This record gives sequence, structure tokens and C-alpha cells, in this order.
Amino acid sequence: MPKRPPHLPGDASSDTDVAAMIRVDHAGEYGAVRIYEGQLAMTGRGPAGDEIRRMAEQEQRHLAAFDDLVRARHVRPTLLQPLWHAAGFVLGAATALLGERAAMACTVAVEEVIDAHYRAQTERLADRDPELAAMIAEFREDELRHRAAALEHGATEMPLYEPLVAAIKAGSRLAIWLSTRF
Repeated sequence: MPKRPPHLPGDASSDTDVAAMIRVDHAGEYGAVRIYEGQLAMTGRGPAGDEIRRMAEQEQRHLAAFDDLVRARHVRPTLLQPLWHAAGFVLGAATALLGERAAMACTVAVEEVIDAHYRAQTERLADRDPELAAMIAEFREDELRHRAAALEHGATEMPLYEPLVAAIKAGSRLAIWLSTRF
């Protein structure tokens, strides 16, 4: 079967495609920061709270890097940022109110979606924008460590783990789809 040309009439330009990636990743890191802020508002000290704090600090660094990219490359942030501001905090707070294991289940769900999302972006960017691809690959590794830490803190032992994770994954995929476009 013949290989598809890299760009066909009607396709988004490479610059538009990369801008959409930056926009959605910026929104995602912003949402992650808000989830952890919501969790920390409801979680006390202790092993899970300390781990959440470490993950939140890392997400803050990711967000700062995407803030810089948004400015440097003149990318319009998502118009849905006010929604992600509230939704992220509410998701974090609600899962933390269900307990530390639920908060960790939230992390597992989000990070599994982000793993696939960042992997696909890295593959698409490899030749077009190696610097951005390397940054996303580095952040993906951080997200995988967050997932591993959440599993170590008993995420799967939470009652109703599967339905909670499925719902959060569906919401995360929807947020990605919407943030790419708006």
C-alpha cells in the first residue's frame, strides 16, 4: 500500500498541528496542577499527602515549561481554561474526600491517558520538532513515575476502582479532545 504523503490539501498545517499539541498539553498540565491542588486541600500530612505534594511540584514545573512555550511560540491557550480550573480542583477534591486510595486511583487514570497521549505526540513530532518531542518524552517519563507511585500507594485497593478509573479516563480523553480544538 502506498505511503500517505505527509500533508494533503485540507490537512492542518504542521505549525497548526504543533500549536494544537502545545495548547492541549498546556491545558493538561494546568488541569493536573488543579487536580493536585484539590487533593492537597482535602488531604492531610502522611505518606499519600507527601507523595501528592511531590507530584504536584513536578506538574508545576511541567506547566511552567508549557507556559514558556505558549508565550514563545505565540500559541493561544485553550478557551476552556476556566472550566479546567474548576473541574480539575473539583476532581482532585472529590477523589481525596473518598480517601487516599481514591486520590491515587485518580492519578493512575489520568496518567494512563497522558502516557498514550504523550507517546503519540512524541512519535508525530520526532522529525518535525525534536526539541519539543524530547521535552514531551521527558514529561511522559515523569507521568509514568506518578502512576507507579500511585499504584504503590494502593490505588487498585480502592473499592470501585475500575468504574472510577474508567470515568476519569473518559473525562480526560474528552478534555484532551476539547482542548485541542478550543
